[in-house]
Amino acid sequence: MKTILLIEDNDGIRENTAEILELTGYHVLTAGNGKEGVEQALTIRPDLVICDIMMPVLDGYGVLHIFNRNPQLAGIPFIFLTAKTERADFRRGMELGADDYLTKPFDESELLSAIEGRLKRFEQVGSPVTIAQSANGQPASADAVRHISGLTDLVTDRKVHAVRRKQYVYTEGDDPTRLYYVKSGNVKTVRANSDGKELITDLYSTGSFFGYVALLEHAPYTDSAVAIDDAELVYIASDEFQQLLTDPRVGQQFIRLLAGYVSERESQLVSMAYNSLRRRVADTLLRLQQGTGQTAAPDLIQLSRDDLASIVGTATESLIRILSEFRQDGLIEQTHGVIRVLQPDKLRRANW
Repeated sequence: MKTILLIEDNDGIRENTAEILELTGYHVLTAGNGKEGVEQALTIRPDLVICDIMMPVLDGYGVLHIFNRNPQLAGIPFIFLTAKTERADFRRGMELGADDYLTKPFDESELLSAIEGRLKRFEQVGSPVTIAQSANGQPASADAVRHISGLTDLVTDRKVHAVRRKQYVYTEGDDPTRLYYVKSGNVKTVRANSDGKELITDLYSTGSFFGYVALLEHAPYTDSAVAIDDAELVYIASDEFQQLLTDPRVGQQFIRLLAGYVSERESQLVSMAYNSLRRRVADTLLRLQQGTGQTAAPDLIQLSRDDLASIVGTATESLIRILSEFRQDGLIEQTHGVIRVLQPDKLRRANW
């Protein structure tokens, strides 16, 4: 009988989910917060973990970090369970090493299918996963032979490179030579038209990987990467990245990141084509509020007006006008270039 550890702070969800799993034939351990969950796992090693993200004492990200670092727990299939649907949460969970991601509310078949898929995949791959061969079947380089329990393990004990504010990491048209990891700071990727007008295609904060799309496509960069502020980056050479992809766990997680990237680009295009400017600004503020990852409080947005306008895809003057209207309506607060969303529900529900 497989043992599943369910970590969820909502009593009703925890009890109902545990009942479904027990009726299906699983042995279920439950915990009301992350700290209790880790203690349970150290006592009885589960075959799989289902863990909420937003919890008291220790959140889901903290739980997964401990699992990745503890040899006794590393490699256990890990499914995040959360009501948050922002891409930043999905991406951060995948980068930390989560195997799957379920959003509330979910139905019974979705839950059981995710569990069965993870357990079956885990039995085929084994744990922990060791990369010992390159794509051609020959032994990989010494640097590439490592135990992988999460994507962040790829950058452990590597040299850190300082990048100054406004410094280019790479430029559009360059051939990709490495994978990048943001150890600290923030990086933006931008595309420019023939008139030099820029559109910010993505933002990468502490704990994010970028540059993998061009590496996976074996094609030149289609955008440029620029440090928004002083940042620290870790580099993984292209050859080593290709070797690391032979590990099914690593490859699967980068496929998930790529899928999220494509989905985000599609949403961005639809928004620009059909949504009003007010709707686009509101959606951008909501997304940044949840996923900036900056050193300030998580509900603060610290971007220049030019950068914010480039994300929305509008002129800076138009952005300033919309922000002023939002401020007058009491939806946001602006202080010294920092934006705080005061009424996210009203921004989200407004019919513009």
